[in-house]
Amino acid sequence: MQNLTDQETKWVRKIWISYWYIIGVQFVAQLFSYLFLPYDAKVVEFYFYVLLYPTLKMSLTVSLGWVVNKAKHKYSFHTLLIAGTILAILIIKLNTDIRIISALFLLPIFVSVIFYRFRLTLFSSFLQLVGFLFVYITDESYRNHLSNFDLVAIPCFLGLCTLLASIIMIRGRELQEALLHTMTAKQELMIQYAIIRKQAKMDSLTNLYNQASFYEHFDIAIAYGGNRSSSFFLALIDIDNFKAINDTYGHLVGDVVLSRVAKVIKETITTNDIAARYGGEEFALLLFETNFDKAIKLVETIRTAVFSLQHEEMAGTNVTISIGITSYEPAMSKEALFERADINLYKAKRTGKNRIVT
Repeated sequence: MQNLTDQETKWVRKIWISYWYIIGVQFVAQLFSYLFLPYDAKVVEFYFYVLLYPTLKMSLTVSLGWVVNKAKHKYSFHTLLIAGTILAILIIKLNTDIRIISALFLLPIFVSVIFYRFRLTLFSSFLQLVGFLFVYITDESYRNHLSNFDLVAIPCFLGLCTLLASIIMIRGRELQEALLHTMTAKQELMIQYAIIRKQAKMDSLTNLYNQASFYEHFDIAIAYGGNRSSSFFLALIDIDNFKAINDTYGHLVGDVVLSRVAKVIKETITTNDIAARYGGEEFALLLFETNFDKAIKLVETIRTAVFSLQHEEMAGTNVTISIGITSYEPAMSKEALFERADINLYKAKRTGKNRIVT
């Protein structure tokens, strides 16, 4: 027997509990019948032989089965079905005058169907057949209440129910596989959607946010700053002489330079900051630093790190960047903020490049 899954373990526990409910219902039904319906039994005979002694045997059966279930997990299913069969036998022997009582043999078969294991259902069906023959042979009262037709019909009925249980399991497995296939397909679609959504927001070359995504974050930053009177900083970065790089070394080398500069930016900013490729060789940063000095220190780190890079594709030479940075002030529009940062960037380019202007 295979090890039980977590779900199967939960259901095994629920079925053991349901056995106790069955014992309780049987106890109440017997007591109710004796107290309120015509019952051919004396007081001592009823309470001991009909009520207490059979209930004690049922309780011992379930208790011993539970102990075996806890001690030997690999026999949990078998123990569950054997206990259910004994429980059915004890209740049937107690109510032999009820013609439909033999239907209790179906209880363990129904239990086996829950776990979708065909061999388990066959085992349960075999147990019920043995149980039926045992009661028929050992209990004269039960035997007397059955006709010759019943002797044939009951085993056939158990076999038919086993067949129906098998059909239910097969159909259940088909539905389970279909559900699993649907869930797998849904997960794949969700992953593809996440990838497409990320691609729509990111620049494929630099793996930074693209311009459209930058404006989304820019609007949020403006709204947040306006509501909280908080400050943040906008920095515009431009690679110096980038057109000359493309003209001299080719666009492929230009792309390499762009990706390396982007890598420096990503490795320098904090997790709260936003970096985007704003244009061809221009980057935009939203820096949520606590003060201006820290913001300047961060962009200066980017500038010096880029300057220290040597590019083999360009015969070991380096590139420089110019940076314009400004801080947000309450009630400032995003157009005014961007224009101020752009003016500072223009000053940095015009006054010698490879520098920061605030």
